[in-house]
Amino acid sequence: MLETDPLLTSQIVVRVCLFLVAAIAMLGGAVQFFLGQPDTSPRLDNVHRFMAGVYFSTGLISLWAAITIRQQGTLVYLLALGVLLAGVGRLVSISRVGLPKPAAVWLGYLVPELVLPFVIAVAHYASH
Repeated sequence: MLETDPLLTSQIVVRVCLFLVAAIAMLGGAVQFFLGQPDTSPRLDNVHRFMAGVYFSTGLISLWAAITIRQQGTLVYLLALGVLLAGVGRLVSISRVGLPKPAAVWLGYLVPELVLPFVIAVAHYASH
């Protein structure tokens, strides 16, 4: 496929999903990096801001993968897996310590983290 050829519908789906992941991760990472972990120990704040940097950088990688979707292979599946594992982490947290308030907000985070990875993986598979 040439760079001038139009994107396949499945590539557009993957691109849109990765742009969404990128926006969420970059915004969320920047906010968490700036705010830190309020009312906590220096150790937990340190870990929180470290993970915010990882979150932000994952957004940058997702953005790059979306822009260069024609050249991407395994990276897209790895990004989808990362989003899925983030959602699984939320499920483990909810099962161990409960659902944070307001519940609708946290469920609003969880549902896309459990659905988008499958949309991304199926659409990317269809592209190849």
